Amino acid sequence: MFLKVQLNWNVVIPAENLDIKGLMLQKAILIRLLDDFSAKKATKDLGYLLAVTTLDKIGEGKVREHSGDVLFPVNFTCLCFKVFRGEVVEGVVHKVLKHGVFLRCGPIENLYLSNQKMSDYQYQIAENPCFLNVKTGSRIEKDVTVRCIVIGVKYMEAQKEFQAVVGLEGHYLGPV
Repeated sequence: MFLKVQLNWNVVIPAENLDIKGLMLQKAILIRLLDDFSAKKATKDLGYLLAVTTLDKIGEGKVREHSGDVLFPVNFTCLCFKVFRGEVVEGVVHKVLKHGVFLRCGPIENLYLSNQKMSDYQYQIAENPCFLNVKTGSRIEKDVTVRCIVIGVKYMEAQKEFQAVVGLEGHYLGPV
């Protein structure tokens, strides 16, 4: 779920941002790193990039000949979020449809729980549509937290986001 990863990136500082004082340069490098980091959003290998936790090392800058910009190699540690097949997660229902529900789990907006993967639950048409377990009386409806197991994960390159299919087959899974 949460990963702590050490990364090496190159940060380019435009020539107009360079200053004689080293502290201002370090600040410019950090701001540019954070901008680049937030623009990246997610990668297939690491999942969602959440936060830079430590700035470990700023290497020696190399001047680019044509532009005058300076490229700095930067080593940093960051926190990432990625779901894996077989992992148990908790998500909050944000959409109920006849054929299943969509849940949110951290930065993942689209965890899909199909009605075929919750065999004990029946769809109920009402003012607030829900899935009802007749045996236990538990309900899966909007804003309910559901514990489920990840069946499959897909990375959408164009949107830079993950989608996952989840199920309720297993012990202690269902509405929390």
